[in-house]
Amino acid sequence: MNSVPELPTDRRLSLILLFATTLFTSASLMFVLQPLFGKILLPLLGGSPAVWNTCMVFYQSILFLGYLYAHTLSTRLSASQQILVHASIILLSVLALPVGLPEQVTPPTEGNPTWWLLSTLGLAIGLPFFVLSTTAPLIQKWFAQIGHHSSHDPYFLYAASNTGSLLALLSYPFLLEPNIGLAAQQTDWSMGYALLGVLIAACAAMLWRNRQAAATVTAASADTLPWLTQLHWLALALVPSSLLLGLTNFISTDIASVPLLWIIPLTVYLLSFIIVFSKWNDAIHPWMVRIQPIFLIPFIAYAFINPADLPYWAYLILHVIAFFLAIMVCHGELAKRRPPTQYLTRFYLIMSFAGMLGGMFNTFVAPFIFNGIYEYPIMIVAALLLRPGLPLALNRRLLWQLLPPILLLSVGLGLYAGVGNLLDYFDAIAISLMLLTCAVFFLRKQPLGFALSAGVIIFLSLGVHSLSSHTLYQERTFFGVLAVRESTLTDEQGQAETYHELFHGTTKHGAQRLPAALSTIPLTYYSRPGPMGQLFKAYDAVDQNWHIGIVGLGAGALACYAKPQQSWTLYEIDPLVVEIASNPLYFTYLSQCNKTAQMRIGDARLSLVQEPDHSFDLLVMDAFSSDAVPTHLLTEEAIKLYFQKLKPNGILAFHITNRHLALKKVLSIQAEHLHLAALLEEFTAPDNMPLVVATDWVAMAKQAQTLEPLQTGLGGWQKMPLYFDMRPWTDDFTNIVGIWK
Repeated sequence: MNSVPELPTDRRLSLILLFATTLFTSASLMFVLQPLFGKILLPLLGGSPAVWNTCMVFYQSILFLGYLYAHTLSTRLSASQQILVHASIILLSVLALPVGLPEQVTPPTEGNPTWWLLSTLGLAIGLPFFVLSTTAPLIQKWFAQIGHHSSHDPYFLYAASNTGSLLALLSYPFLLEPNIGLAAQQTDWSMGYALLGVLIAACAAMLWRNRQAAATVTAASADTLPWLTQLHWLALALVPSSLLLGLTNFISTDIASVPLLWIIPLTVYLLSFIIVFSKWNDAIHPWMVRIQPIFLIPFIAYAFINPADLPYWAYLILHVIAFFLAIMVCHGELAKRRPPTQYLTRFYLIMSFAGMLGGMFNTFVAPFIFNGIYEYPIMIVAALLLRPGLPLALNRRLLWQLLPPILLLSVGLGLYAGVGNLLDYFDAIAISLMLLTCAVFFLRKQPLGFALSAGVIIFLSLGVHSLSSHTLYQERTFFGVLAVRESTLTDEQGQAETYHELFHGTTKHGAQRLPAALSTIPLTYYSRPGPMGQLFKAYDAVDQNWHIGIVGLGAGALACYAKPQQSWTLYEIDPLVVEIASNPLYFTYLSQCNKTAQMRIGDARLSLVQEPDHSFDLLVMDAFSSDAVPTHLLTEEAIKLYFQKLKPNGILAFHITNRHLALKKVLSIQAEHLHLAALLEEFTAPDNMPLVVATDWVAMAKQAQTLEPLQTGLGGWQKMPLYFDMRPWTDDFTNIVGIWK
């Protein structure tokens, strides 16, 4: 029997540092390129979430192709052949530097730009991103073949890759974006990519020197790896990927649409990989498995059954901790089941494929089958199903685990069908569900019964809260979740009056009273006592024939300021908003006040480019009342475009009500920089006026005398405060962190 000679082992720390630095650099470049190229595309395609979703699918698909390439290369070719092929790919990718849009590319003005966007991404960054995608599995595979004493288990290097991703993710909004313009970012990124090429070459040199030793390491047949094991890897990677996107959507829809909050779940996600692929996982993983069901009790109680009146950050902490525990259990199981090095690239290939599937499910499937962010609680249950101990064979023990959730569901649906008004028993139902949650804890060692019972409790809780919100209509698009709700207003005599409200996630976008005598009164941010009412009243004598453009439709309240001789053009990016505002079952502002208004659907900046110059007397930018701000509508180039479309004495009005960002700072700096007159009103709502809310507005004009009627009126319009601590925003430079309140 021939024995394989024992390979010499190398204990040099420098080899670990070289390969770890290469992985760190590659991951950093990948996580900087994504927001960088997103900013390049922003002025061209606008801030539509559909654009971001398409980009994410592109990135995940290229990542999968990169892992497939690394798997094929390392299992089919010798070490020297791998080096030659990969060197050729890297040299070819240099032709795409510096990263940027191809010359003379413009998106289609009609139709869906998805395929144009995908082809543009492929031409502009496809090859460099593909090279970055190959680095993690390929470099680890090479390290496994260089004869180092730790080559038998190179998975610890994955922590270096995820550390690079994490630092790049945090540094972009807080360090790179506020201090470096877009053009400089493109140059610096290209230099970093060249450095990565040098590091990969050094790693290849180490492999070349050990290519004869590497040749003795032969890959085992893929048939020897059970398919059930590979499917288990797939599930353990897919659920956290979907849970990440689901939580991010849930935060912005049901907690608070705060800019940069999406960073927190992604940071936790990357941190979990760093921990589980480190030497600490064996000690930490059992504790994560024990703690998860304990924390699940307060999580379900306060996040789903009976949400207390807590600030949004308390809800955020609750959900993030639950998310962290869920993915630590899944990723911990994944790391615990990592295969020998001959299956390393297959292991990573399945992980990347699972990530792509999770992204596609949340991006393309969930919005079409759910009218809310229901994929999030579904994946919470799926994560509980993946706890260790789930029997995979159908047997009597498994069937007994189905009994508790079936009984819970039967009783819940029976109460729903048999009790007249469930809301009369809301407190009793909430207490019962909390007690059941505590009881479910004792099923924690039976993953199927535990997960499905928790899922039934969450499902019943969501149903009860849906009833209590008096939701008349709810639908979901790429742009978010829209809901029309019926609320009650009680006057001093105790008389109740119902009215309708439009919500986009947690942000109110308008309201209307239903009695005929009150239904044409603009409410909320657009009330007659407020800034917009003051503006239309101040110009009442001269605006008979104005051409007015409104960006952002909402419920359509502004339409009730229209006069017969005026022409109005309304711009709205979400077709569903137009459908809701035009439906008299929900809102009648448009049908009662302005039936002749023209409607333009699409990103406002792109739509305005098509309008004739000097055609508007008034442009109202009402796209900023949500806390997720489309920054491309506030840049120097955007404001120049607005004034290009306004007449010489035209007025530009911005709605800047925002809970988290001081948008007046951006507009004040723009006004100073562009030598524009600007006034601000920070309106405080009177206590005795129902449905009139506090709101902030800015008015701009080329000449100060154009705005004089506002200053001499009864409102609180004042000159803008001056700021000197930030550069003007441009398509090349924006700084969200610099305007936090």
